[in-house]
Amino acid sequence: MSRRIYFLPGLFLSCLIFSMPAAAQSPKPARQGEWDKTVEAAKREGKVVVSVPASAELRKKLEEGFEKKFPGVDLELLSARGSSNINRILEESRAGLHYFDAHIGGTNSMVTGLLQARVLDSLGPSMILPEVKDPKNWWGGHIWADKSQRYIYMFQAYLTETVWYNSQMVKAEEVASYDDLLRPKWKGKIALLDPRTPGSGDSTWAFLWAIKGEDYLKKLAQQNLMIGRNQRQLAEALAKGKAALSVGLSYYVFQPFVQAGLPVKSLSAPKEGNYASSGSGNLGILVDAPHPNATILYVNWLLSQEGQEVFSKAMGQATRRLDVDTGWTRQFGHTAAKEVLTLERFFALENQSEEKIYKVREPAAALARRLFD
Repeated sequence: MSRRIYFLPGLFLSCLIFSMPAAAQSPKPARQGEWDKTVEAAKREGKVVVSVPASAELRKKLEEGFEKKFPGVDLELLSARGSSNINRILEESRAGLHYFDAHIGGTNSMVTGLLQARVLDSLGPSMILPEVKDPKNWWGGHIWADKSQRYIYMFQAYLTETVWYNSQMVKAEEVASYDDLLRPKWKGKIALLDPRTPGSGDSTWAFLWAIKGEDYLKKLAQQNLMIGRNQRQLAEALAKGKAALSVGLSYYVFQPFVQAGLPVKSLSAPKEGNYASSGSGNLGILVDAPHPNATILYVNWLLSQEGQEVFSKAMGQATRRLDVDTGWTRQFGHTAAKEVLTLERFFALENQSEEKIYKVREPAAALARRLFD
C-alpha cells in the first residue's frame, strides 16, 4: 500500500519545534514581506475563480468568509456537479482558455479528468501559512489522492453514510444489511445516483462491488431502480415519498430538506459497514491559473482552521484538521476518521485515491454501464 503522508525533513522540523511559541501567536508566515506582496498582488488581480460542489449553502458561506478575510479580492464560485465543472475546464483547456484557478470536489473526476489531462499544478508550494503547511495540524499529516503526492489534496476524511430513507415509509431496522435492499417490498422504491458517472453514486456502487460482488449488484439492478444524475430531484423524490430509500446521495444534497423538517434520515451503518471517504473535500489548482496570487490566498484560507470550519459546516462533512471540531457531523451521517479510525484502517477502507479509482471504481462503473446502458 502506498503511503500518502508527507513528513517534513528532520532539520526543518527541529526548527519548527523551537519556533512554535512565535507561530502560535500569529498565523502569518515567517516571511511576512513576501505574504504582504502576495496579498497586494491578489488585490490587483481582483478575484479568484473556483469550481465547487453543487451546494447553495457552501457557495454562500465560502464567499462570505473569504471576502471578509480578504476585502478587495472577489471569490467567484461556479457551483455544479463535479463532472460538469471538470468537463468545462477540460474543454476550455483544449481551446487554450484559462478561466478557472482551482477546483474542489470528489476525486474520481479529478483523477480521470484533470490529473490524466495534466492540467493540475503542484499544490504544495502554495501552502504558505505555518498553520496550513505544518502536517501536525492535520490528522494523518498531509494526505494526497494522487500517487505522486503533489496535485490533489484530501482535506477531509470520514466514514460516510450514503443510504438515506423516508422515515414515514421505512423503519431503520428494516435495512440492517445491504442485502435488505433486495427485498421485494422495495422494488421500484429505491432512488440511485447514477453510478456510471463520477460522484458519490459511483463511489457507493464501487464499495458494494468490492464487499458484495457483481452478483449482488446484478440483483440490485433488477429492483426497478429510479436512476438519475440530478441529485436535487432524487433527494426531493425521497423527501416527498416518491422513493422510500436512496443510495449514493449524501447530506449536503438533503440539507435543505432536513432543515425544512421533512422526513429524511441517513441510515446508520449496515452490518457490512461503510466506506471511508474524502467526499467533496479535495483541492486542486490549475496550470496557468489566471489569478495566481489570489489562488494562493484562497488555498491558505480554505486550508486554515477558519476555512475548514466554514467548509465543514456548510457541507456537513468532516475535515482532517485536528483543531476543528467534527463531533457534530455524526448527526449528518458522517463520522470523522480522526475520531474512530487508525490511519491504516482509513487507507484500507477508502476508495478515493488514484490507486483505488483504477482498481475498484472503474471496474465497478464498467459493470454499471453493462447493466444500465
